[in-house]
Amino acid sequence: MGKPTDKGKARRQGALPLSGLLPYLKPYRKHTILGPLFKLIEAVLELYLPTLMAQVIDKGVAAGDTGYILRMGGVMLGIVTVGLCCALVCQYVASIASQGFGTGLRNAVFRHISTFSHAELDRFGTPSLINRVTNDVNQLQYAVAMLIRLVVRAPFLCIGGVIMALTIDWKLSLIIIVAIPLFVLIIVLVMKATVKLHRLVQKRLDGLTLVLRENLSGVRVIRAFARTGLERKRFASAADEHRDASIRVGRISAFLNPATQLIMNAAILAIVWFGGVRVEAGGMTTGEIIAFINYVNQILLALIVVANLVITFTRAYASAGRVLEVLGTQPAVAGAAQTPELSLESPAVEFDHVFFSYDDGEDELTDITVSIPRGAAVGVIGGTGSGKSTLMGLLARYYDVRAGAVRVDGADVRDYPLDVLRGKIGMVPQKAELFSGTIAENIRWGRPDADDEAVRRAAATAQAAEFIDRLPQGYDSPVERGGANFSGGQKQRLTIARALVREPEILVLDDSSSALDYATDAALRRAVRAASREMTVFTVSQRVSTVRQSDIILVLDDGRLAGAGTHEELLETCEAYQEICRSQERGEEAAG
Repeated sequence: MGKPTDKGKARRQGALPLSGLLPYLKPYRKHTILGPLFKLIEAVLELYLPTLMAQVIDKGVAAGDTGYILRMGGVMLGIVTVGLCCALVCQYVASIASQGFGTGLRNAVFRHISTFSHAELDRFGTPSLINRVTNDVNQLQYAVAMLIRLVVRAPFLCIGGVIMALTIDWKLSLIIIVAIPLFVLIIVLVMKATVKLHRLVQKRLDGLTLVLRENLSGVRVIRAFARTGLERKRFASAADEHRDASIRVGRISAFLNPATQLIMNAAILAIVWFGGVRVEAGGMTTGEIIAFINYVNQILLALIVVANLVITFTRAYASAGRVLEVLGTQPAVAGAAQTPELSLESPAVEFDHVFFSYDDGEDELTDITVSIPRGAAVGVIGGTGSGKSTLMGLLARYYDVRAGAVRVDGADVRDYPLDVLRGKIGMVPQKAELFSGTIAENIRWGRPDADDEAVRRAAATAQAAEFIDRLPQGYDSPVERGGANFSGGQKQRLTIARALVREPEILVLDDSSSALDYATDAALRRAVRAASREMTVFTVSQRVSTVRQSDIILVLDDGRLAGAGTHEELLETCEAYQEICRSQERGEEAAG
């Protein structure tokens, strides 16, 4: 049955701990120290201002000493100027650190996603991965900026304000000691209520992105079937779900500021009331009351900042979990460190009792066993969902087998470094994907160092030269995003040329000529066959006419190998192939 597939099993981990983000902040250690340090200096100076104001009122205003007022005013102006400079320095280094952290993390997540097998890409989904790379990293980037700018300053102002208030009058400070726990209680309650809701908002955003992506990529189909109205309703429904989740978070978060303002104003009112009593009794001066109120304002405003930081960090915590989940997921398919020992006497490709299923579900492929000699033209045919593309995906190791083995040149594909394995294979997928640039640049994706002659030769073999030469700019003609400026057949021929230019040992044409007419399809097959007799060519198709001249035809039926042989042999021995031939003959007769 072949060797077990321990190496091919998905190695999934849970989300990394939050410490997994620290390496991306490590290059900015100086910034994370300097920023809070300058912010701390600003906070110290800010704490000293109310005391100076009290002296101005008690010694300057009360005594009518204009000179003292001016001197102290100059001192206060100097303190404010120094504080402003410290704030600007902190803002500058916080911007560098947060932007650098965000860029490094975003690049790391993208690099990690690029190592995922198709199994991980299917599990997360494209819209969710896009949101994690963009929106979630932005949330973390903003949180880092707030961490540097405010996390030290706000608590210091709270603690320092309490100490300064106690030095003025400890009895009046009891009002602050009562108010602060109420503040903390409200913050904790809001944080508990919003953590899960922020995750829900991100999930709803994933759903909204999915609908938007499907509508933009499938706009032609939507219009062709007059489904625009229904898709608008579908998008509106997804948008409503996102709105409702956001409103639920907003309602709870909106409670924070009014509640804290109520406590703050109540505390100030109590201080004014009892402070007035203390002034009348001679226990405090007017300047001390004003300084005390300023300290209370500083304390409670700092607590409001803390409350808003809680909301910011709650969102960031939810985003961190989503980002770390990606970084903590190990790809199910990992390449070997060294190229295995190859045997040129072995079959080019061998499927040895191959079983495969998606996510441990029902088998998509069951006990596939077949050997393909070098240089063979192999046709793969079967009904929709019979496993044709899945089988080719195992060859390129997009997924790993559940049991059995796939071998190339006598070595298990799991023993190859991925770049070496895929360097042997020219894969032309079902869906023709082109990239913005020029025609020549798209063809050179197969081999970046290919010269102009190699590019033209590949295009000629792929039957693309005829339409390229008619373009005003020829091979320098622009390719719009996704190849939108080319027809389906033209895109397919360009993707075939992209695979051919690398001169692979194995060429896989996965239903890649479905948009071509019969004459062009036949010319393509002849040209590919003539281009290299050494190349092993797999042609996946539902057309009997496309595969009938193949040296070997593999017939798949519901994930099983129903037959393997030439066209003539299968007509005599394979019932599934006979049915495919009969159905297509009936279709051609009906069309005629």
